[in-house]
Amino acid sequence: QVELVESGGGSVQAGDSLSLSCVTSGRDFTYRAMGWFRQAPGKEREFVAGIKWNGEEVSYADTAKGRFTISRDSAKKSVYLQMSSLKPEDTAVYYCAAFPGPLIGSAGDYWGHGTQVTVSS
Repeated sequence: QVELVESGGGSVQAGDSLSLSCVTSGRDFTYRAMGWFRQAPGKEREFVAGIKWNGEEVSYADTAKGRFTISRDSAKKSVYLQMSSLKPEDTAVYYCAAFPGPLIGSAGDYWGHGTQVTVSS
């Protein structure tokens, strides 16, 4: 059974930091790009950050640039999202995703169940 399990969400104040983790199992995603998406209430799911299979290329949504950092540890089968200077508009359910190939794409084909991040002002 393929699983992507996110953790690290929570409720914080504006300006705080949070670190999200995603651990994968059931399939080898070593050679796949990985990413983080989010979905706020009443809005569509949107891309937040992505990382190439070898970690040599990353991509961020404009809303995440300069504040979020994506990383991966293939040995631990994990992907991380370090978020700082959080804003109330960052409030959403954050999803880990595996892209279909080694490069960052537009959508994943494997998804986690999400972890809630709530930022209050």
